[in-house]
Amino acid sequence: MSTYEATAARPVALEKPAPRRPKLAETWWRHIVGILAVLVVLFPVWFIVSAAFNRDQSVSGTSFLPTHYTLNNFTQILHNTVIDQSSGSHVDSSYVRWFVNSMLVSLISAFCTVILSALAAYAFSRFRFKGRRMGMLALLLIQMFPQLLLVVAIYLIVLNTGSIFGFLGLNTFSALIIVYMGGAMGVNTWLMKGFFDTIPAELDESARVDGATPAQIFWGVVLPLAAPVLAVVGLISFISTLNEYVIASAILQTTQHFTLPVGMRGFIDQQYGQRWGPFAAGALLAAIPASILFMSLQRFIVGGLTQGSVKG
Repeated sequence: MSTYEATAARPVALEKPAPRRPKLAETWWRHIVGILAVLVVLFPVWFIVSAAFNRDQSVSGTSFLPTHYTLNNFTQILHNTVIDQSSGSHVDSSYVRWFVNSMLVSLISAFCTVILSALAAYAFSRFRFKGRRMGMLALLLIQMFPQLLLVVAIYLIVLNTGSIFGFLGLNTFSALIIVYMGGAMGVNTWLMKGFFDTIPAELDESARVDGATPAQIFWGVVLPLAAPVLAVVGLISFISTLNEYVIASAILQTTQHFTLPVGMRGFIDQQYGQRWGPFAAGALLAAIPASILFMSLQRFIVGGLTQGSVKG
């Protein structure tokens, strides 16, 4: 058989036609729903932006666009010169220190949460041991009770622990970080475990045949493939820690150790306090690190959430 005849006898693979792009007349209602959803989400954000650049430091005086544009709100919080317009007195403000404290606590908590959750999820995914199923169910059941219900217990535990180990007592960042790590372990472990189940176990076996140790398999084979779910867990842990107020207010007791939510609560702690301008400016600046982190990890988010929810 000649080359021409062999080529002619070979079946020709038919190319699949490109999917038809839906017309606007068929999907107009989806666009309307999407636009409405975006408006609902962006309205409070724009309200905060308007209040941050508005000279009137009251909620009722805030409009869709700033009526009296000013940068004085940012100047006050960055130079610790917040003034109460109702009394003319200075408000105790250490915004820069609170910002650094929040970034420190959030980054360390997110990093430690990712590492510990990955170790636990890898053990539940790859190993078979007695009590494995009950351990996973226990993690899931514990997460059904929010940390808000445990504030009194957490406070007493930290108080008594601090009498023995001073670095784990009240008004310490180490105690706050450990509490945050414990509260995020359950959900993150379940999410990572589902993602690890999608990674073929044959890769572990191949690496083991090549002489890799269990630690080398985990750090060199599994973790690089699990980058999407690691990014998702790190981002969720960072944002939730950055926004947390109740537990931080119970553990942190001095102004110099406050995080942003606890410190900025002092701007509006009085019934008729008119310091919403600096409060909005501080909230706007605090959103910048989370936005940058979200944009940098955006390509991992969808894959990490969808693949991690396939198997449980």
